[in-house]
Amino acid sequence: MTEDEKLLALPKEDGRGAPADFTRSDPWRVMRIMGEFIEGFDTLSTVRRGVTIFGSARTGPDDPQYHAAVEVGRLLAEAGFDVITGAGPGIMEAGNRGAREGGGHSVGCNIELPFEQGSNPYVDTLVNFRYFFVRKTMFIKYSVAFIIFPGGFGTLDELFEAVTLIQTGKMYQFPVVLFGRHYWAGLVRWLQTRVLQEGKISPGDLDLMIMTDDPREAVDAVVSAYAAQRQRAEERGASPTAGGSSSAR
Repeated sequence: MTEDEKLLALPKEDGRGAPADFTRSDPWRVMRIMGEFIEGFDTLSTVRRGVTIFGSARTGPDDPQYHAAVEVGRLLAEAGFDVITGAGPGIMEAGNRGAREGGGHSVGCNIELPFEQGSNPYVDTLVNFRYFFVRKTMFIKYSVAFIIFPGGFGTLDELFEAVTLIQTGKMYQFPVVLFGRHYWAGLVRWLQTRVLQEGKISPGDLDLMIMTDDPREAVDAVVSAYAAQRQRAEERGASPTAGGSSSAR
């Protein structure tokens, strides 16, 4: 069992119907969670201007999206941004590879899964997490932008968490770039014709996402947004490089 599965499982009882011993209980598990937060904060504290690239682990090296992610990673590195991924294969590997080729800093936040997922060979700084929510906090805290390639449930989860945090005012000036118009067009069209039309979101909420097929356009969007972050931080008297999205508050 993974640690996430243990955390979300029903409380266990011993043979007499009494709760299990304290070291297997949720209060004890909080200590492990705290330790994981501390390790993540400590290891990633030097990340500046991080951009997280999300996408499917199932995307092969021959896929055009893989090559596009390599190019995005390279351009980000050349522009002075650290590239963060989930450390796995597919699009994650491509983003880290591009950062390496661009002479930049490549970061991987790996996650414990029921099946083994090792880190890809292009990661410079690696952090291993047992809890998804701790890992997701690191992506948000140390990023100034998300670039989201075609992917599955995990990719969609990160996408909607990001736009929710922006929509609710938890983050500002945080670009969410959807790479691959053909892949994302159906989802955006559904949001427009169903979710927006029924009043579940506001018209401006759709402007939180940018769609493109061009690596240069994706990176330019990040550069422009970061400049806006710096300006906002200076107006508020905060450091524009202090921990990704938090710098824009």
